[in-house]
Amino acid sequence: MMTKTPWWIRIPIVFFFIFGLMEYFIDAGDQLAIIAYPATQLFMVLVLLILIAIELILGAIENIMLTTMKPEAQTRYFEAKNKKWEWTWAKNMYQKLTASKEIEKEGEIILDHNYDGIKELDNVLPPWWVYMFYATIVFGLVYLVRFHVVNDYNQDTEYEQEVAEARIAIEAYKKTAKDLVDASTVVKLTEASDLKAGETIFQTNCVVCHMADGGGGIGPNLTDNHWILGGGISNVFNTISEGGRDGKGMVAWKASLKPNEIAQVASYVLQFEGTTPANPKDPEGEVWVDPNAPAKIVVPANTQPLDSLTTE
Repeated sequence: MMTKTPWWIRIPIVFFFIFGLMEYFIDAGDQLAIIAYPATQLFMVLVLLILIAIELILGAIENIMLTTMKPEAQTRYFEAKNKKWEWTWAKNMYQKLTASKEIEKEGEIILDHNYDGIKELDNVLPPWWVYMFYATIVFGLVYLVRFHVVNDYNQDTEYEQEVAEARIAIEAYKKTAKDLVDASTVVKLTEASDLKAGETIFQTNCVVCHMADGGGGIGPNLTDNHWILGGGISNVFNTISEGGRDGKGMVAWKASLKPNEIAQVASYVLQFEGTTPANPKDPEGEVWVDPNAPAKIVVPANTQPLDSLTTE
């Protein structure tokens, strides 16, 4: 019954292996099974006693076996039992990669050079180093042919490709990262949750100057089509973010609101246009027309032919 692993290692390994299997197959929720179910504690105690009993039985069998052996057989048994385990494959591989001589065989490669008792060995270059050197030669040849003979591509081309890919990735990220939005990338939000958030921000920060219905007070009327700094989502976003006219406009809100929150309140503000406030303020600024809006087709009242249609 030869084994090289001592009992004080075998027993804990088997014990905790069985313990792990028990915890895996018994569903106890957030608790350990051995805590949730007291019966499992008795089970593990029995497992430990059985493991100890097995070790005692194996020890007894080994003693009986030794008493029946001849002295020569006992010697061979203990030699095999005490022999250290070696990873032969790894040892052989290490020997092939280093090609080093064992200390006992250094006499085969010793040179006649002697420097005050220090002798020199004629060691060969390690095979792993030689293989890497050959690999660098192959790599250099491939590099030379690709970049200097065939001229597949150069560093300028590689840089331009990577910059183009990075820009595409940044634009894609900006579309999903709402807090990275700015005046050039903002779009009018239409989701009910965004408009509700914009209404909350407006009621908290803007009603003092623009009134709850957008009719205007200290600030301009938001319900007409006149805008001091331009209408549309981009201009309104920029005005809220950077502030109004120097000295008499509203403050810049970019220090207090996140870009996503500015987009939400700007989208909510645009909903006021065309509504009728209780006490509207006179229009200020100029009429703003969206340059990206489709042209309207106007049909003259006194003509019917299709060729009389004009566009504004």
